[in-house]
Amino acid sequence: MGSFFKFSTFILSDSHISFGEIRVSIIFIPHINMQRRKFLKVLGSASPALFAPQLMQASSASFIGPVVISTWAPNVKANAEAWRALSNGQNALEAVHQGVMVPESDPDDNSVGYGGLPDRDGAVTLDACIMDHLGNIGAVMGLEQIKHPISVARKVMEETPHVQLVGEGALKFALEKGFQKENLLTEKSKALWESWLKKSNYDPLQSIREIEKRIRENHDTIGMLAIDAEQRISGACSTSGMAYKIHGRVGDSSIIGAGLYVNNRIGAATATGVGEDVVRICGAHTIVEMMRQGYEPKEACRIALERLIELKGEDYARKTQIGFIALNKAGEVGCYSMLPEFSMAVRDAEAEYVIQAESIFSSDLK
Repeated sequence: MGSFFKFSTFILSDSHISFGEIRVSIIFIPHINMQRRKFLKVLGSASPALFAPQLMQASSASFIGPVVISTWAPNVKANAEAWRALSNGQNALEAVHQGVMVPESDPDDNSVGYGGLPDRDGAVTLDACIMDHLGNIGAVMGLEQIKHPISVARKVMEETPHVQLVGEGALKFALEKGFQKENLLTEKSKALWESWLKKSNYDPLQSIREIEKRIRENHDTIGMLAIDAEQRISGACSTSGMAYKIHGRVGDSSIIGAGLYVNNRIGAATATGVGEDVVRICGAHTIVEMMRQGYEPKEACRIALERLIELKGEDYARKTQIGFIALNKAGEVGCYSMLPEFSMAVRDAEAEYVIQAESIFSSDLK
């Protein structure tokens, strides 16, 4: 494995980036949907030979170096574990696998694995998926009593001809592979569920409010992406899903193309938030395809969010939350969210830091 690249220390602001003694100004260009559509319409009538190479080529920037990114600031801990794997010569797949296992084991994170909030029947059901640089994929949905669904998803990817296992079938497979049953409902999560039971009102908006509460506490689904020194990209995603959901509900986190997607020639993306809305727009795949067309990761994330506004309208979009993160083949990263307070944790050869995402709307949740 090649040695990591080193960088000068840098400071980011709204108008410039300073690299040591070198100051680079940045011009922000407003993103205007109608102008882009008109441009593409005109482009579509022009000669494909003239424009296609520019449109279909991903970022041509030089490789910056290995990097790990994940949804939410507290996942700097997960990033640290992933970076340790990269530093020890392991590849991006090992990095994201080991990184995601960190919040899966954390009883204080009530959105992933052990300690996750249950469905309305009191069962902690877990969803996860994983994808490597070769296009291999594996996922589990509605898995119960297994602390590390990401590990079972990897077993599906590597030891079966299938890509998804669900419910009892996923549990049976996990047990056959040596995983042990565990009670994943902590006393804290049980108390919250019992409090909810007093009204037993299944209100989808309640789940969205719960997500906003998690946002304020910086906890929700973990999606992680990594690129190693050999420019191999992999991703992983894990969640316990919406609190008090209908038993059997599956969101985006275990759906390749929605909650996670990797194309090793282009880049990768992953998501957090209201899974139903990520699925509607094939979120992660949409972002990767935007990067294929030359958009930087941050802008590609914003475009995917605009797809939901186009599909469901602004009033609807103001009352849902989605956060996207992405990286491209050069190791450039970006994030964007529908509502405020989403963050992305980053680890590279120089530093561990958090980027506060820009959002399309201010919060309208009550």
